Amino acid sequence: MIIPRLNLYLLVITTVTGLLSSPSKSLRFELESGHTKCIAEDIKSNSMTVGKYSIVNPHDSQPMPESHKLTVRVTSSYGNSYHYSERVESGQFAFTAAEAGDYMACFWAVDHKPNATLTVDFDWKTGVAAKDWSNVAKKGSVDACNDEGDKDVEFKANNAVGFTG
Repeated sequence: MIIPRLNLYLLVITTVTGLLSSPSKSLRFELESGHTKCIAEDIKSNSMTVGKYSIVNPHDSQPMPESHKLTVRVTSSYGNSYHYSERVESGQFAFTAAEAGDYMACFWAVDHKPNATLTVDFDWKTGVAAKDWSNVAKKGSVDACNDEGDKDVEFKANNAVGFTG
């Protein structure tokens, strides 16, 4: 039967797309030396979260200027500290949230005279989005049973829903 098989394919595509649309923040922002910027994310209890941040070098062919340093702290709404790095150009963090609520990543730019403006790339993923989907994409298929139960249907997932490897 063509219709039930088509419905199964649509169900699989919808499910995979829904899983991949979990909370994820990827952004670029500017931060003046001597100032702070905080970004909050509502995270469920027992959810995995990963983050990566780096200062964009204003002069690609030269070393990063000494003025381009950050201090970064990630805390829960209960004040628990999950990550702290001082005077760095880049870093990353990963943890499983112990409690539900708002988690905050705060970035402080080193005070520098004359003032400098830093451009920061920040990628924050939580829940299913924090999973390493490159391994799933390399597998290349999702197995599901059709509703007639007579055999398995293989659904090719590569590039169908934006996997990147």
